Amino acid sequence: MTILNTAIIGGGAIHGCHVNALRQIPNVTLRALVDTDSVKGLKLAMNYQCRFYQDYREMLLDDSIDVVHICTPHFEHKNMILAALAAGKNVFCEKPVGMNGSDIIDITRAVEGASGLLGVCYQNRLNPTSLRILHELRNGGLGKMLSIRAVLTWSRSGAYYTDSAWRGRLATEGGSLLINQAIHTLDLMQWFAGGVTRLKGVVDSGELADVTEGEDSAMATLHFTNGARGIFYASNCYTTDSPLLLEIHCEHGSLLLNDNTLWRVTPGERFKLESDAAPDGSAKSYWGLGHQQAIRRFYHAINNPGNTDYTDIREAGKSLTLVEAIYRSSQIRQWIDINN
Repeated sequence: MTILNTAIIGGGAIHGCHVNALRQIPNVTLRALVDTDSVKGLKLAMNYQCRFYQDYREMLLDDSIDVVHICTPHFEHKNMILAALAAGKNVFCEKPVGMNGSDIIDITRAVEGASGLLGVCYQNRLNPTSLRILHELRNGGLGKMLSIRAVLTWSRSGAYYTDSAWRGRLATEGGSLLINQAIHTLDLMQWFAGGVTRLKGVVDSGELADVTEGEDSAMATLHFTNGARGIFYASNCYTTDSPLLLEIHCEHGSLLLNDNTLWRVTPGERFKLESDAAPDGSAKSYWGLGHQQAIRRFYHAINNPGNTDYTDIREAGKSLTLVEAIYRSSQIRQWIDINN
């Protein structure tokens, strides 16, 4: 098998998940690390025994690099994706793939004309509980889906925003809670139900109003393609990062994800199906445990042309479309139709 040389753009907290995942994939070498902070970047590159670049455009001139991982602030994703694809690289990008629907259109066009692949990191789709939910729904034993409710209550301090100038700014983050944290929950909801046809939502800011231009809380009602209804609530104003609470109500029972454990609940019975706990029994981090699997699937697709078992631009665009629709709905206080 051909060795694939990889570069990571961005040395922030999330890049470590990518490094750890790459170390587990055979015939993959971390060749370069890119960061605008030369002191931090050089230190990381020395630790990883790879090259350092301060400018990602210079790195893209290296013909030996096959895959580029983008772990940078939201507003940089689109231009970096377009440049990397134009340079003939495969690209794996952290969510969101862009800032808005216009970005989705531009990136989709670039992907259609590119030789490389674009994968987007929605690692929570690969949590054991998420995969089991999808299996249970496809199995059909619980009957028709009637509704989904999801509650996400996390904690973000003022320092989280003030220590990173791009966070909480509309021009650089694209919003706040929805586009950064809760987009994963919206993605799971629409994925389980096969898409959204319309929604109405409200966003607001309370505890974090003084440190972010975006929202710290949001709620929405969603109508799904399969006829089910969704209710969604999220906030960064809690005092800890509580595990996602998600319940799918069907004709003959429910699937309940609570405290990282999935239960099938039917009249008179509550049966444990799956858990997201780590093999050593520790609780999962709020990033989930799916980064390794998401990255592994993307590299498998690179090595096996025609394989589509990864989150592509079409799938990644769906949750970003929902985020943008909730923002718009909150502005005009009306239902928004979604074009899937």
